Amino acid sequence: MKILHNANIHTLESSRPMASAIAIGRGQILAVGGDEVLTGSDRGERQDMHGRTILPGLTDAHLHLKAYALSLEKIDCETATVDECLRRVRDKAVNTPAGQWILGHGWNQNSWGGWPFAADLDRVAPNHPTYLTAKSLHASWANGAALKMAGIQKGMADPKDGQIQRDAQGTPTGILLETASELVNRLIPEPDVRALADALERAQKILWTFGLTGVHDFDRRECFVALQQLNSEGRLKLRVIKNIPVDQLEQASDLGLRTGFGDDWLRIGAVKVFMDGALGPRTAAMFQPYDGEPGNTGILNHDAEQLFELGRRAADAGLGMSVHAIGDRANHEVLDAYEHLRVYEREKGLPHLRHRIEHVQLLHPQDASRLAQLDVIASMQPLHATSDMRMADTYWGGRTSLAYAWRTQLDAGARLAFGSDAPVESPNPFLGIHAAVTRRGADGAPGAEGWHPEQRLSLQEALEGFSLGGAYAACAEKRQGRLAAGYLADLIALETDPYSVAPEELRSLRSSATMIGGEWVYQA
Repeated sequence: MKILHNANIHTLESSRPMASAIAIGRGQILAVGGDEVLTGSDRGERQDMHGRTILPGLTDAHLHLKAYALSLEKIDCETATVDECLRRVRDKAVNTPAGQWILGHGWNQNSWGGWPFAADLDRVAPNHPTYLTAKSLHASWANGAALKMAGIQKGMADPKDGQIQRDAQGTPTGILLETASELVNRLIPEPDVRALADALERAQKILWTFGLTGVHDFDRRECFVALQQLNSEGRLKLRVIKNIPVDQLEQASDLGLRTGFGDDWLRIGAVKVFMDGALGPRTAAMFQPYDGEPGNTGILNHDAEQLFELGRRAADAGLGMSVHAIGDRANHEVLDAYEHLRVYEREKGLPHLRHRIEHVQLLHPQDASRLAQLDVIASMQPLHATSDMRMADTYWGGRTSLAYAWRTQLDAGARLAFGSDAPVESPNPFLGIHAAVTRRGADGAPGAEGWHPEQRLSLQEALEGFSLGGAYAACAEKRQGRLAAGYLADLIALETDPYSVAPEELRSLRSSATMIGGEWVYQA
C-alpha cells in the first residue's frame, strides 16, 4: 500500500472536493481524506508530497494514436511560411537515400496565403516520393513522383467523398482532399506490428509528461493490433478506448464485439463514421456556402437516413456511434439520425447507448440544444477554437456565434468530453484547458476577453471535460475521472495549483509525476 500525504488534492468529487492524503493499494484508491487516512493506516509506504497539487489523471477523448506516434518521426511542417517547410523537406532529402519516401505533417495553407503545388516539392525533393499531410488531416500535398506512383493524372475522376485539386488546364496540382489522400497514403509502407508497438510505447511516455492517463483512439485496425501486443506484454500503461471504423462494422458485429468489451487497459468504444470534412480545406458540410466561395458548401458523406441505417446496425450489435461532424449541415444530419436512433432503441428494447458527435464545431441555431435533448455526448477539442478562430471568422462569418460553443452545450445539459485530435493539435491537455478557459491563442489574440467570450468555461468545467467527461464517454465514470475510494489509482502531481494561477498561465502547467494503476510511470 502507498499513502501520499501532505498534498493539495483536488478530487473532482463533489462530496469531498479537497483532501490532503490518499491511500492506494492493488492499483485502486482505498481512501481519500486528511489525517484520518494516515492514522488509520499503520502499514504501507508513505510518500510526503511536500504540498504538491494532485489531480485525477486526465483523458484525451479524441486522438489518433498511431498517427500521433508516427508523426513524431516525420518532418514538422507546421511552419509560418511555405519556404521554411520546403527547406525542411530539402534537408531531409539530402540525408535520405533516393527513392525512399519523405513524410511530413502539419502544414496549413491558410497560414501560407494559399495552396502549395507539387512542383514546389519537386524542386527540393526530385528523387524522392514525398507526401505531407495537412494539420487538419483532411488534405495532403504530394510531389510529382508520389502522384505518378498513385496513377493520379489529368482526366482522372475524383474518388467518392474526395477531390483531386486541379489547375485551370485540369492537371493535378498535388493537393488531395479527403478520401483522395488515400490514393497516395495506401502506397506508403506500413510499419510492422512490432515497430508500431514500439512507436506507440515511445509516444505513451510523452503523453505521461502531459498528465494523460487515458486516451480514446480513432485510428484503425493496425493500431488496435499493436495496442493488444503492448497490453499482452504488460507495456501498455494508458487506459485506451479503441473505436472501430465503420467499414469494419460487419466484422465487429459478426465477432460479437460490443461497446465496453475489454479490460481496464484496452476496451472497445464506438463505431466511427465521417460525416464531412474540415474547416481548413473548406470541406466541412454547410447549409450555406463558405464566405467568399459562393459555390462551396463542403462535402457531405451521408445524409441522416444513411447514417441512421449504419446506427441501427451498430445498435443491434450493441455498439455505440461516434460521428465526425464539423459543419452545421453535417451536425444537423447527425442529430436527425440520432433522433431516429433513439426511437429505434426504445422500440426494440435496446440499450440507451452513449452516442457521440466528434468535434461539433459549428451548429445551426435550431440545433443548439439537441445534443442535450437526445443525450448525445459533445466530444470537442478546445484547441481547435483558438487554432481555427481566424479561419472561422473568414469563412463562416456571423455563423461563429455557435462555433466551438462549449458553454452553450454545457448550459443546455449536454456532456462535454474534451480531447486534442492529435496530431492535429498538441495532446497537452493544459493547452486545451487554457483554450477552454480563455478562448485566447498563445499570443493572447484576439484580446483580453477572448474569442466569443460568452463561450468560455470555468477552470473546474474545463478540468472535468478532460477527466469526468472522458470517463463518462468510456462508460467508466464509476472507475475513472475522480479521486475517490474504489476508483483506479490514476493521478498526476503538479508543482503549481492550477486553481491558484492566472488563466494565461495554465498553458505552462505540466505534470511533474504521473501515476497509473498505483505505479509512478513518470517523474520529472
